[in-house]
Amino acid sequence: MPHILSIVTFLPLVGAALVLAARLASKGGADGAARWITLITTLATLAVSVVMLAGFDASNPGYQFVERYLWFAGAQYHLGVDGISILFVVLTAFLMPLCILASWTTIKDRVVEYMIAFLVLETLVIGVFTALDLFLFYIFFEGTLVPMFIIIGVWGGANRIYAAYKFFLYTLLGSVLMLLAMLWMAYETGTTSIPALKTYAFDPYVQPFLWLAFFASFAVKMPMWPVHTWLPDAHVQAPTAGSVILAGILLKLGGYGFLLFNVPMFPDASETFRPLVFALSVIAIVYTSLVAFRQTDIKKLIAYSSVAHMGFVTMGIFAGNDTGVQGAVFQMISHGLISGALFLCVGVVYDRMHTREIAFYGGLTSRMPWYAAIFLLFTMANVGLPGTSGFIGEILTMTGAYEVSTWTAFVAALGVIVSAVYALTLYRNVMFGEIVNPKLKTIADIDTRELVTFLPLIVGTVWLGVQPGVVLDVTAASVEALTTTYRAAIGG
Repeated sequence: MPHILSIVTFLPLVGAALVLAARLASKGGADGAARWITLITTLATLAVSVVMLAGFDASNPGYQFVERYLWFAGAQYHLGVDGISILFVVLTAFLMPLCILASWTTIKDRVVEYMIAFLVLETLVIGVFTALDLFLFYIFFEGTLVPMFIIIGVWGGANRIYAAYKFFLYTLLGSVLMLLAMLWMAYETGTTSIPALKTYAFDPYVQPFLWLAFFASFAVKMPMWPVHTWLPDAHVQAPTAGSVILAGILLKLGGYGFLLFNVPMFPDASETFRPLVFALSVIAIVYTSLVAFRQTDIKKLIAYSSVAHMGFVTMGIFAGNDTGVQGAVFQMISHGLISGALFLCVGVVYDRMHTREIAFYGGLTSRMPWYAAIFLLFTMANVGLPGTSGFIGEILTMTGAYEVSTWTAFVAALGVIVSAVYALTLYRNVMFGEIVNPKLKTIADIDTRELVTFLPLIVGTVWLGVQPGVVLDVTAASVEALTTTYRAAIGG
């Protein structure tokens, strides 16, 4: 299919235009049409992404489906995907229809605007993973802030304005340094092509400054400790689907940025700063797990667990070997499924009881057996139970880190134990015991729409847990090319 990358990138934008047209045609009464147009558009985008994946040559480490046209002032409209980025495109397209289903009955105000915001966000996120030009990447990367800011600020909770501004300012300020670094790189090299910049030998004395500029942006986006404090606030205030996209996709932009810029373009600096990244990673894994244990809000607990799991990602990426990087990519894909499902689980009980306080619940197993079973599966996947995708990502990143730093892997393993403590404690408090709250005696189990939303996530989490090659075989060639170039650059 010609121009398949442009199609998969901008198809959601076409859907947004159709939603707007339906709104104008009906003079304000297009909520039902907006839902259906958005769902069909996101499903069509998923179908195109699957076709693209089916036609992808996993043995080729280079970029495929490349589109390249002169844009302006030397910048180019340059798209392409490799074995790493194509999986994030598919993940984005996979999660979006589930978010629309999750919002089907819960979003009642400004439905048209809500659907348009999600469709625009999908185009911008996919654009980040397909862009191969510096400034095109930056436009997509920063553009994601706007629809997410609107989603949190308009459809969020009581403190949504504070959370939206905190999210926007944290991530925007982190990216200012990245823009300055991009401008210098374009001036120094005479090109804005990311593949060309990957082969350019930047001065080892300049690399640390460029590395820190990109690191500032991507560390906030992931987020890494200690610039993670915006995430719990954003998650707590965001609507359920907003939390799914935030944890499932937007956090991955930081990890993908490290793989696209920091490691291949500034290998000497990556080697120099590896101990710093390892230290920040293990602090994130252990410290935020301990903070999660003390939370009283279910959503905030899961938000802190996301910070901990991103610590495994940064640890694996900067291990600089095949096992670590493979594990980091797998962990990001896995976390997209598991964290998305956990936030959907929170949304189920919140929609019924309108509270996320752990103390409010208890004994839900007797009233919601199907919900209890689903929540148990994703809780176990979140703590890395063998047979689930969570186990594969954690074990690979720890193995990769062990090859270069034994103490880092050891401390990260302690973090896995702590994560099991807070996750299982949460499950026990919410699901077991007697129903002491009278309001819970009439709570209903999950309905058909909710079950349909969970089923793809259940299948994905178990399937990747028993067949990790589905992901690893696609990423192998690109990861090997990345790590081989990295080791050659540092003389390893």
